[in-house]
Amino acid sequence: MFNSLNNSAVNSGQTLAETKKLTATPSKNPGVNQSSPQDPYGNARDSSTLSTLASQLSEASVRAQARDVRLTKMELNSMAKNTFNELEGANYTSNKLKYDSEVPDSDNPTLLARAKSATQYTNGVGKNPFSGMPMDQLTLITYDDSGTFTVNERRAALEESAKQEFAWRQRVVAEAEHEYNSTGKLTKFFQSILDHYKSLPPALQAQYPNNYETKLKDWIDLDFNYFTHIAEGKKKMDTESFASKIIESDSSLFDDTTSS
Repeated sequence: MFNSLNNSAVNSGQTLAETKKLTATPSKNPGVNQSSPQDPYGNARDSSTLSTLASQLSEASVRAQARDVRLTKMELNSMAKNTFNELEGANYTSNKLKYDSEVPDSDNPTLLARAKSATQYTNGVGKNPFSGMPMDQLTLITYDDSGTFTVNERRAALEESAKQEFAWRQRVVAEAEHEYNSTGKLTKFFQSILDHYKSLPPALQAQYPNNYETKLKDWIDLDFNYFTHIAEGKKKMDTESFASKIIESDSSLFDDTTSS
């Protein structure tokens, strides 16, 4: 899943205790910052910039759809892992000079400026050029290895995805704690997690256990009250820990013994 992505991109001291990191349309992806029609690219407002990016994203979407149809879930999972290896950790660090010197094969000033901004950001200077971009578009950039986007642009998109996912996790865990303390249940929490999962593109769903959706539906249908049937109203439950395990598809909760 997104464990390694979270550890890398939310590395500024924000863990899930504070918390313990997908492509669908923006409207189907709850809990992340989304841009308005007038500002579909976060902080980029120039019409030529938006037109250039829109064209790139449209082409990336076509490639992603073809890839997602062609590959099995296991192959998509492997592709995702390879992407993380390229964009974070030792592999990225060892190739940093090469990535920093990479520029688009174009004389388009918009593309050159965005690539430069991404490189500056990955070196700790300036703002992420993809800040505020919807999650589905960030995912298109992250997993597009066609050369349309530089490696540093893809890394910047990955880190913005992580930032948005982190914010969503904080919110949903807080809601889970409130639901549990108020009702003894976690049914609404399970539904929120399921909705989030179903909004993700195949490349991201492939990083979850095969029975993730089925397990969540079972818990929703059960509508279990932890006060009356497990804790009997006398014990406290570590709701944050349990909620975090759900989000991170902890192996102690999900038996992922099958593949597809």
